[in-house]
Amino acid sequence: MPSLLAIANADAGSSDDAAVDEVVAALTGEADVELVRTSSPDDLAEALASRPALDGVVVLGGDGSLHAVVQAIRDAGRLGDLTVGLVPLGTGNDFAATLGLPEEPAAAARVVVRGTTKAIDLVIDGDDDVVVNAAHIGIGAEAAAAAKPYKKALGPVGYAVGAAITGLKGLTTPGARLRVTVDGQTLTRKEPVIQVAIGNGRYVGGGAPLLPRADPSDGLIDVSVSYTESPRRRIAYAFSVRRGEHHRRDDVVYLRGSTIEVQGDALRCTSDGELTEASTRHAWRIEPGVLMMYVP
Repeated sequence: MPSLLAIANADAGSSDDAAVDEVVAALTGEADVELVRTSSPDDLAEALASRPALDGVVVLGGDGSLHAVVQAIRDAGRLGDLTVGLVPLGTGNDFAATLGLPEEPAAAARVVVRGTTKAIDLVIDGDDDVVVNAAHIGIGAEAAAAAKPYKKALGPVGYAVGAAITGLKGLTTPGARLRVTVDGQTLTRKEPVIQVAIGNGRYVGGGAPLLPRADPSDGLIDVSVSYTESPRRRIAYAFSVRRGEHHRRDDVVYLRGSTIEVQGDALRCTSDGELTEASTRHAWRIEPGVLMMYVP
């Protein structure tokens, strides 16, 4: 019987308690499971350090929770001996959608004990931090910042509110002057850029297919660079993102690579939902197949 550590957010509301209990009940009997609630990186580090004989870790949360747990596992040097499960109890649950995990908590828990395992790539940024799902700079990051006050009250609708606010503000805002380099080759287009997105997963913001061709096990990072400038074309671009068709536009470059570097105007970045300070340089690289996960 596998030994599993289920990790829930100690700061989550009481409305999540029933779902957490349902997950633990689904795991009990088919695994030796222990539930812990953590609220900081130190809590996660302590939980892992005090349990050296674990077979796996089950994250009860969304992309941010998964990011924090995978970062803690990597920092502890345990990527090679722990398999990670995900029960999507977060706001957006975007990486869960890429993996095809059930939305119902007990069904997702059963994937951990009855499914299979798969090697998943990890993206590592310039600060040696993990990106499990996706990172983006430009209008997407600003939309994430605008959505932050609304996410807790409105759930996934909060992302749409943030996108609407940012879209209205950004119709006449000039794009950024950036140099985008993929695997040592600099993109030759010279127009201002409104968004650079990179990642492993297909979805951001509660279901928008920003990287519609992404495969988290192909050993490559998907990259989408939008040069859209006029207000009319920006509106059309936003609608095409929701449909997952923007990568076919003539003002978008969509490609894959192992290393990406972006330099130029200072921009904020949102990485697995966490917003960073503005920087003139952003970089990412792939570590293929280093994360084992339970999948359907």
